[in-house]
Amino acid sequence: MRFRLLPLLAVALGMNCLGADWAEFRGPTRDGHSTATHVPVKWSATENVAWKTAIPGSGWSSPVVSNGKVYLTTAVPVDETKTLSLRALQLDATSGAILWNVELFQEDTAKSPSIHGKNGHASPTPVVAEGVVYVHFGHMGTAALDLKGKVLWRQESLHYTPIHGNGGSPLIVGDLLFFSCDGGRDPFVVALKRKTGEVAWKTARVTPSKNKFSFSTAQAITVEGKRQIISPGSGAVCAYDPADGHELWRVRYGEGYSVIPQPVYGHGLLFIGTGYDHPLVYAVKPGGTGDLTDSNVAWKTAKGAPNTPSLLLVGDELYFVSDAGIASCVDARTGTVHWSERLGGDFSASPVFADGRIYFQNESGVGFVVKPGKTFELLGKNDLGERSLATYAVTDSALFIRTAEHLYRIQNR
Repeated sequence: MRFRLLPLLAVALGMNCLGADWAEFRGPTRDGHSTATHVPVKWSATENVAWKTAIPGSGWSSPVVSNGKVYLTTAVPVDETKTLSLRALQLDATSGAILWNVELFQEDTAKSPSIHGKNGHASPTPVVAEGVVYVHFGHMGTAALDLKGKVLWRQESLHYTPIHGNGGSPLIVGDLLFFSCDGGRDPFVVALKRKTGEVAWKTARVTPSKNKFSFSTAQAITVEGKRQIISPGSGAVCAYDPADGHELWRVRYGEGYSVIPQPVYGHGLLFIGTGYDHPLVYAVKPGGTGDLTDSNVAWKTAKGAPNTPSLLLVGDELYFVSDAGIASCVDARTGTVHWSERLGGDFSASPVFADGRIYFQNESGVGFVVKPGKTFELLGKNDLGERSLATYAVTDSALFIRTAEHLYRIQNR
């Protein structure tokens, strides 16, 4: 089902699509920030819906937008068998039309490890860069396509046993595509050559955590002029040298496992989540070598800490929402709590900052718009009426929201 637009409105949408791109998980700076303007504050299943397109199959990868096109991954059942076709889609951002739908891999779910109810077979978010779309399906493989849907390469040599499915999205660092493979045993991180998909390097993770599996998307930062890949895993967050993958430093957090939030960086601090069973938010000073646990933790807090949604840094304040729906604003340098408010519902999607506002979305498809600052102010509450665990993509004048069955373009009309 798709809402049709009047020709004049379609032209206007086409012009707006060419604004700021959102070409990877959490946007162009990988921290949930957008430079877009005229982003909607109010919407519903019928209000300010520019279009709504049914997406075949299922998946919780977030939409990404590049040069007027939207990219998603999905897992589609094959006939009546237990086989899934793992696919990449390109949609027109102006009309919502599906332009191509390409199979990359097939998965026999009868032989696959079990999937958590909040996960799926197409959870990692694509990355678009320099005319190439990179898609990742965890233990099933990674692939690259050109913008017309032609498969450039497939990588299927990295074998591990996932627990609860796959989750972390790939990260581009120079000529490399980085991701973690934190399965049930022998976890590792790996970098592929972007041009060919060949393994550039592979580094084992060795931590004290009994449960080895995690799902975090990495972050790339620069410290004292040197690039570092920051990748949280079970038991520790580690920094790796992009040149050869050797570990630069680590900070331990005990038995923390199933780590999901992507780190954010600012004020000389890394802000990370530590996973189950008792989540904490850590502020860590990056830099140095070796084990920095006793020297480089600036502060930590358990109050309102998320297991799943990533953190959001806006100015001097750090914002986060717990899986149970408690949103918090704390001083980024000290961890002092400014406010903590119950939004309502359960949360998996990561918050974003756009047009001077913070956007949260719960798993029932309700979007909350909050004014940033040391005092809580709710600007909007918007219900799509469909389950949603994916994070928003943002471009000028529009939000792209993936639900269990559809992709929406939300825009002021």
